[in-house]
Amino acid sequence: MGIPLLQQYRVGKYLLTQKLRRRKRYPLVLMLEPLFQCNLACAGCGKIDYPDDILRKRISVADALAAVDECDAPIVSIPGGEPLIHKDMPAIVRGIIARRKFVYLCTNALLLSRKIDLYEPSPYLTLSIHLDGDRTHHDASVCQDGVFDKAVTAIRLALERGFRVNVNCTLFSTENPQEVADFFDFVTDLGVEGITVSPGYEYQHAPRQDVFLGRRQTKRLFRKIFTIGRERRRKWPFNHSGLYLDFLAGNRSFACTPWSNPTYNVFGWQKPCYLLVDEGYASSFTELLETTEWHRYGTGHNAKCNNCMAHCGYEGTAVEATLNHPLTALQTFLFGPRLTGPMAPELPYVEPEGGIDIEVPLDQITRARALDGG
Repeated sequence: MGIPLLQQYRVGKYLLTQKLRRRKRYPLVLMLEPLFQCNLACAGCGKIDYPDDILRKRISVADALAAVDECDAPIVSIPGGEPLIHKDMPAIVRGIIARRKFVYLCTNALLLSRKIDLYEPSPYLTLSIHLDGDRTHHDASVCQDGVFDKAVTAIRLALERGFRVNVNCTLFSTENPQEVADFFDFVTDLGVEGITVSPGYEYQHAPRQDVFLGRRQTKRLFRKIFTIGRERRRKWPFNHSGLYLDFLAGNRSFACTPWSNPTYNVFGWQKPCYLLVDEGYASSFTELLETTEWHRYGTGHNAKCNNCMAHCGYEGTAVEATLNHPLTALQTFLFGPRLTGPMAPELPYVEPEGGIDIEVPLDQITRARALDGG
């Protein structure tokens, strides 16, 4: 597992406390999204599909830390946009670390070599570098040549400086299992602490809609990848619970728990989760928990959720299952996911009410590439 003992202990203690308090809904990871602006325009991401006035907005240090305090999740993931563009990001990270929360600072690494001196290594800070595969695959995914090499250079620099480094990998419909396994070998040999992996979610605002995996396709892909890893006797350091990996391999019929990964961004507390961006906002975390119609979301309840198997929706479910069935979780941890035999039953699909017609601005990629920081 790509999770240090200190983090396992503190998160485990938090989870047991929630169980003892009999809390039905509690956060595991706060998705703190300080801006939408980015210096890339990736094919499978719709985060920069906002007007310029929204892309210029930033969450202040005070508001960011207030959200951390209000939510009180043990882990804070800082995605974007590109967080390193935010001039106050070092202060936000320092404030979160001072609260003894574990920070995953997600970045495409284009600015990391220039800004790494603004951060200090800490057991509470992980630099989570976005890499979607080898050089050819990643550069195609982010729609810009040379990004893979810059990211790998930044990873090596961060490791030399003593930072915890994680690779954040999203898989799409064009994946070759052998190539994905080779990539996992490569980043493991680089010395990264962990690998976060997830099938790409069908963002409605993504420039391309033909890159996303269906649920059955996802399960077949992960079984093939894990089989190759087992044949090679490789222990890839996944930053996931064993039961989430078992879910990806098609052995669990999990429903998602969107409240386990609440999102706070420039609009407020996003309903219901990080991946659905058009469902409204709440003014406080308590309001988010109490007013979101949770029964309307998830596979089997909402057509937008039909193919979602992303970790931000299902890792919380897997963690809850681990607490409820520790022997099953231990067996999966020791022996890995089952890779043969029948898959678990599919949750029902919901027919969409109508087609989705999305127009992406033609200058989106040009505009993204022009952003250099500030």
